[in-house]
Amino acid sequence: MKPSELEVYLHTHIPLTRAMQVSVLSIEPAQLILQAPLAPNINPHHTVFGGSVATLATLAAWCLLHTRLEAEGLANSLVVRRSTLDYDKPIAGDFQAIASLETPEQWEQAVKMFQQRGKAKLAVLSVLEYQQQITGRFRGEFVALKA
Repeated sequence: MKPSELEVYLHTHIPLTRAMQVSVLSIEPAQLILQAPLAPNINPHHTVFGGSVATLATLAAWCLLHTRLEAEGLANSLVVRRSTLDYDKPIAGDFQAIASLETPEQWEQAVKMFQQRGKAKLAVLSVLEYQQQITGRFRGEFVALKA
């Protein structure tokens, strides 16, 4: 899937992404990067609203799994099961969420489990960045269910 295709998918199926002006910067098997500007995500302190930070981090993690499962040809329903987010620093401009698998070496095992049982748990990390500094860390556990 190309970044432009994923962006259209997000803006069509998750309207909040359009309001936040989320853009897809890159899609690779090991990493997916989303970005959003300050203006539509601003809070009264002139920094990014915490809910927007959480949304972009969760969304990047979800998108990484969505694109990888699609590449494997596995029709699924993907939901977040549990997540944590540490806010390290305020964000005062355009920001990114960079998602990667927590344990990439377990991907094949998860795919096998999905194919055999119609269900797999997958953990993803998202690092939030602003001006090339880490501003937060997200960890999410997702469940992929056979569609």
